[in-house]
Amino acid sequence: MPERPEPPEPPERALSFGTVAQAYERYRPGYPTALFDLVAEYAGRPPRTALEIGAGTGKATRMFAGQGVAVTATEPDGAMLAELRLHTPAGVRAVRAAFEELPADGPYDLVYAAASLHWTSPRGRWPRIAELLAPGGVFASFGGPVELADPAVAEAVRTARAPFLASDDVPSPDGTPPERAMRWPGTELLRSALFTDVRQAVIARRSTIGAAEYVGHLSTVSAYLMLSAETREEVFRRILAVLPARVELDADITAHLARRR
Repeated sequence: MPERPEPPEPPERALSFGTVAQAYERYRPGYPTALFDLVAEYAGRPPRTALEIGAGTGKATRMFAGQGVAVTATEPDGAMLAELRLHTPAGVRAVRAAFEELPADGPYDLVYAAASLHWTSPRGRWPRIAELLAPGGVFASFGGPVELADPAVAEAVRTARAPFLASDDVPSPDGTPPERAMRWPGTELLRSALFTDVRQAVIARRSTIGAAEYVGHLSTVSAYLMLSAETREEVFRRILAVLPARVELDADITAHLARRR
């Protein structure tokens, strides 16, 4: 029986998505305009300019750009950025760079991270974000796991996966337990002297998809990308075998908002 691999360091997982950039674009869900409305209401007006951290293939980029925001989308992986350029409006400025390498070329009305902030280095994270924001500007981080709604189906998948992978989650960067009311990064923002008015909100997102499509989504999850190709194929074969033809998903978006002092 294969041994369970030790969990890799976040930077390795953070740069694993480029090998599946097209699958990421196909299988990862987009973001609803309700998220833009949430940010605009919090800010008191729609943002005019925004910097996106770790834009991936542009799922959130196109949503904000579609609402008239001038977005600078940054992404360290060339394959992901190439996919982004195929799917975003011409007005989006795409920059290949890691968050830690970004020049302070703002200030921006909004700096946001869509399911990507946990891949950034904690060292100097909040001073750097504050430096990119205009005074009173808004920071937003949002995302959340795509989970099977049926507990019995979720347990069957965990059992099928267990010989190869104990968990496919990304643990909270600051160790905040999942049952805590305020989640990361809200926990860190509350402790930062650079930000105020920290809020957490949840946008419900539900869907029903085919079993093969769900496995396609799993093929874009970093924990599986860290496995060998042969092991991944075996894990996905076992998972597909225990799934019903269609599965219900809970994919709520948890958003954290804060204002630069």
